[in-house]
Amino acid sequence: MLNQKQIFSTIEMIEQQHLDIRTVTMGISLLSCCDEDPKKASTKIYDKITKSAEKLVPVCREIESEFGIPIVNKRISVTPISLVAAASETDNYSIFAQAMDRAARECGVNFIGGFSALVQKGMTDSDVKLLNSIPEALASTEIVCSSINVGSSKAGINLDAIAMMGRIIKKTAELTKDKDGLGCAKLVVFCNAVEDNPFMAGAFHGTGESERAINVGVSGPGVVFHALQSIKGQPINVVAETIKKTAFRITRMGQLVAQEASKRLNTPFGIVDLSLAPTSARGDSVARILEEIGLETCGTHGTTAALALLNDAVKKGGIMASSSVGGLSGAFIPVSEDEGMIAAAEAGTLCIDKLEAMTCVCSVGLDMIAIPGDTPAETISAIIADEAAIGMINMKTTAVRVLPTPGKDIGDSIEMGGLLGTAPVMPVHKESSAVFINRGGHIPAPIHSLKN
Repeated sequence: MLNQKQIFSTIEMIEQQHLDIRTVTMGISLLSCCDEDPKKASTKIYDKITKSAEKLVPVCREIESEFGIPIVNKRISVTPISLVAAASETDNYSIFAQAMDRAARECGVNFIGGFSALVQKGMTDSDVKLLNSIPEALASTEIVCSSINVGSSKAGINLDAIAMMGRIIKKTAELTKDKDGLGCAKLVVFCNAVEDNPFMAGAFHGTGESERAINVGVSGPGVVFHALQSIKGQPINVVAETIKKTAFRITRMGQLVAQEASKRLNTPFGIVDLSLAPTSARGDSVARILEEIGLETCGTHGTTAALALLNDAVKKGGIMASSSVGGLSGAFIPVSEDEGMIAAAEAGTLCIDKLEAMTCVCSVGLDMIAIPGDTPAETISAIIADEAAIGMINMKTTAVRVLPTPGKDIGDSIEMGGLLGTAPVMPVHKESSAVFINRGGHIPAPIHSLKN
């Protein structure tokens, strides 16, 4: 049974090792908000979000105060808007994003996710409208996040949607160029997206979820790093065991917060996502964990193996500490949000090709990577296709969140502030992938998807 005494034993981790609850995210179903009149639908969306989540931030603050546990972000995820808006007679879905934005700001949360569509096998008229509305929606809102699922292990990969997303990312960057293309930091393209992810920008409330749910994301790279410093020179199996034990302690705290938030908000507990989510603060880095395991610099040979060990040990330790583990769960490698990754990228040790290899063994994928502003849309689409293929073949979630910043080139950097951090502009291959991307069509699902 979880109690305050167990939490007090983690005070050192909280105060000195950057342990926190990265997010408490309330998922809300908006299926009841469908209406053929887009203005009425927008009003219903605003009303349901504000009514459902009106106590989310105050309750999180109460838990922070009572248990001394930092809760960095309070967020909302909603039903993919392409499903909710399908009944509405409009071609521009920005009106729904703006309603989400107003409601989320009224509730006082950091971000709201769910301006989303699931197009892994094909696109409905509503899906196409949503995709085409993304640039304006993200440029005209402050805290709305968008995600598109373009592939799955069961359905294959929708190359037509991927081609569209390359152009959409470029347009989003252009419409937000006064903020270094910040709109692209709120847009992620998935393969095998999950329905209960509490982390942005990819969170949405799946149709298989309950009317509302509380999902919690924990984080503790600094705690793992500190634990490994006490076992220098020990065999690698000792490293794995130490990470497992540390992940267990971290996740127990997340379980407590999830239970408390669920009870106080009278909302079902969904999952704890036990991902190691880094920040740009020194000592809170996944890259530094890999270096503590024995790499001179993150990105050198051995990085993928060390990350595989870390990711597996986190899952093994965390899954025993919670009654329901879900989301993405593992280790994130967002370049701009990890001071060790930033340093390795600036030194030239960490490149996009190496990051792609690392995504084969960890959570999500190519995340928060700044690339030259003149990168062709087809190249961006090809990067997405590569990452989707890794996810499809390996039956795991992968994603791409790249920032083609207008006017920026290799050697420059972009500053986004807060948890989004600083991103050095990284090189991409100059050779064209346009003929491949412009073929369009659908990449079939792998043979091992036929498991029925």
